[in-house]
Amino acid sequence: MRTPAALVCLVAATWLHLGFQGTVTLLVYPALGRVGRDDWRIAHERHSRTITPVVAVVYLGLVATLTWCLVAQPSTAVVVSTMGALLSAGVTAALAAPLHARLGDAYEPTLLDRLVRVDRIRLVGALIGAAAALVALR
Repeated sequence: MRTPAALVCLVAATWLHLGFQGTVTLLVYPALGRVGRDDWRIAHERHSRTITPVVAVVYLGLVATLTWCLVAQPSTAVVVSTMGALLSAGVTAALAAPLHARLGDAYEPTLLDRLVRVDRIRLVGALIGAAAALVALR
């Protein structure tokens, strides 16, 4: 039996998303957290400038692939994968992006701590999406 291309792309897109999100959670934010107050504005601007195109590519590919799968290969696993991705995207839009905007103005340790906690929710969403994509292959 041949595996549908949409599902193969779903696995690729969700695991790319998980890899990206894991990198942000485990490497990028901890490194950003080590920046001192004096260097904060420049470091945060550089971070925002360099990560934005990556976010766009990862999320656009994820949305396109999830849409394709929901139309061409609908299943409970595809819906769960979509819900995981929506959790990550929703938390990004509702919580992480506004926190980043506020952190762009000034270094605030409490806001940075909140961003790190919020980011863990995005990682959970990405993990749910990737795991469910593997189930969809079965």
